[in-house]
Amino acid sequence: MPPSTDAETGSAIPPDEDYWRRHLDCAFSSVQAVFADCLTVAAAQWQEQELFAYVDAARFLCKLGRGAEPVMAFLEGWPEVAAAVGHDCIDPVLQWVAKIQRSPNGDVIGLFFQTLPAVTRALPNQTLLRDYLDLLTDIAERSSTSIHGRHAILPSRALPEFIRLAAELLQKVNLEGLQTWAEYGLRYYASNPERQADYFALQSADSRAIFQEQRDGTLLRSHEREMDLYLRALWDEPAMLVPYSEAFDHLRRPQPYLDSLGMHLPDLYQDREGISGLDQYRLALAHLAAHRRYSQALLADNWSPFQRLYIEYFEDARVDTLILRRFPGLRTLMLQLHPHPEEDACDSGQESCIRHRLTLFSRAILDPEHGYQNPVLRQFVQRFHEQMLNSSGSTRSIAELALEYLIQTRLPSDSFAKIYFTDTEVSYRDDNRHLWQFIDGDQESEEESSRAEAVSENELTLVRHYPEWDYRSQHYLPDWVSLYEHLHPQGSASDILQILQKHAALAKRLERLLDMLKPQDRERLRRQEEGSDLDLDWALRSWVDYRCRQNVDPRINESFRHARRNLSVSLLLDLSESLNDPVAGTGSGTTILSLAQEAVTLLAWAIDRLGDPFAISGFYSNTRHELRYWHIKGFSEPWQDAVYARLAALRAAYSTRMGAALRHAGHYLSGQSADKRLLLILTDGQPADIDVDDPDYLLADTRRAVLELEEKGIFCHCISLDPHADEYVRKIFGNRFSIIDRVESLPERLPEIFLSLTH
Repeated sequence: MPPSTDAETGSAIPPDEDYWRRHLDCAFSSVQAVFADCLTVAAAQWQEQELFAYVDAARFLCKLGRGAEPVMAFLEGWPEVAAAVGHDCIDPVLQWVAKIQRSPNGDVIGLFFQTLPAVTRALPNQTLLRDYLDLLTDIAERSSTSIHGRHAILPSRALPEFIRLAAELLQKVNLEGLQTWAEYGLRYYASNPERQADYFALQSADSRAIFQEQRDGTLLRSHEREMDLYLRALWDEPAMLVPYSEAFDHLRRPQPYLDSLGMHLPDLYQDREGISGLDQYRLALAHLAAHRRYSQALLADNWSPFQRLYIEYFEDARVDTLILRRFPGLRTLMLQLHPHPEEDACDSGQESCIRHRLTLFSRAILDPEHGYQNPVLRQFVQRFHEQMLNSSGSTRSIAELALEYLIQTRLPSDSFAKIYFTDTEVSYRDDNRHLWQFIDGDQESEEESSRAEAVSENELTLVRHYPEWDYRSQHYLPDWVSLYEHLHPQGSASDILQILQKHAALAKRLERLLDMLKPQDRERLRRQEEGSDLDLDWALRSWVDYRCRQNVDPRINESFRHARRNLSVSLLLDLSESLNDPVAGTGSGTTILSLAQEAVTLLAWAIDRLGDPFAISGFYSNTRHELRYWHIKGFSEPWQDAVYARLAALRAAYSTRMGAALRHAGHYLSGQSADKRLLLILTDGQPADIDVDDPDYLLADTRRAVLELEEKGIFCHCISLDPHADEYVRKIFGNRFSIIDRVESLPERLPEIFLSLTH
């Protein structure tokens, strides 16, 4: 309905409120109650044509049948959205609404408009907003589930969780990172809507770990070794570096801190004030290391909360002063990260200025050109430096000075609930929890008891987490596989001795080969200028040359060196359930596992005769949450009864998640100082697990693990008992594999393959 025109002038009369209400045509009383105010706000920003589009959109939403909430959220939030991305984006937004309305997910429309203003603050142009809408559509389509045996489709449980958190997540990652994070949730929890909802609500550990991978900045784990060397070189303070995340703490932003476990630091630092994340880590570590060296704990019960706050600021200033004495070059970095608040910025009549006042003091301690004029402040800065100059201070003496400053500067407003926080955060400083001891005997005993239980548990089982390669997204899934490593239980060592007796003839044949391969104790080196003995042949030749007045070759000596094989070997056994299958044609109930046991026994005997350090381990998996890794023999362990007993007790179960097992075996093998490091894996099938539907997924991850080990100088060779292994084993190991078609020949073939690889 077009607006009316003036009869005398013929010009259009601006529509009044009644006209807009009729045009809105929305019967919800809650909408009518706020419509006038929303219209006033919109009219102050837009021309009449834009107002028509605004009211038309509200009318469309009112007719959807989703109640008043979507209409009210749109009317209240759209002016801010239009200011951020332009009014023209109303068409793609309404097209998305129309599409989602026709799906089972129409209930999210109200939530969508509630969060849209905050989202557009993070995505301030129409191109990014369109990409965001496409992402919502993708999530809606791929996370809605159909009911078995029916044509009905259940609404997505992931979509509302994603929309609810989208604005917050976009403050920490860009849209591309958010899309990558969402893709993992859609792909890996497609068959489990409940866990998918937890993923998109950031409730699962997987979700948080993958989200962390998308954040921009300097990651602590990428520089952990460098930071450890920094502490050792400059502070002689080796310490465990424990990362924590700032991305998921909605109540307060954590600070670095010290405790018995080590130095806790943010997992990621973004560049700040022109300072790189790496430099921020260096300064934070310097502050923590100085605290550990110079600070002494105080009994917290003797001080009030106000007194403890003052003491913490003064102690931080003392520690920073001691740092600058040792490393004066850190002053520039320290002043760049330390706030420089204005002296009169806080109004003590309206809010508590206690943090502002202490930050002024802290800045004045570090900055000789602070420019502050307060006489009490200047007096205490001078006293602080005098005390540091005379005795370098102590925690207790600085605490006494802090209490004097508290007495002389305290104001009635310090107790106000509203506290002034602007320019008071010193990002590289810790929370000073190590400064205080609390008297609470019951709590202390409970903590000690729980810690003792944890230690005893860790003595039985060690848990490690390994990434897994996703070939479809070309990214690692961080901490995806939980690997539990154990010392293998023992059986009867006499069983292994019986195996050696059973294969005595084969052992004698192998022994002849070993004698040929085994190096002699001494190797003769001829034609040496220096040596322990005279090389008679060359000495005589030189004498003849001398008498014939020819040039004499001075290399007339010989020496000896000890010859040795510089090789370390790790044998990794696939202990999956299929090894319990009987071997066809044996007629005696012989299983693949029993033949593998015999083969490994003979191989271990041969390697021990050669004198090469070697280790034996086995693995099986029951989904990515349970990969069992069994230690059978360590590199430094002798080939004796204890190892015999473990080898005799081999058991097979579950599946074959090979990539993480290879990475873990490579972790131990990489610690060997040999010139050549060989990792042999004995398996009867391709990588597989019950939680993986794509047969190429674990195959690609295992190939990636082999490439990672090659980069570390570890040579991998697969010995497969699957006669059809050519179809997949070459994709994983290239040409580094052997296939044993007749399983019954395994005890003979396995040592021979090893000898051919190492001769």
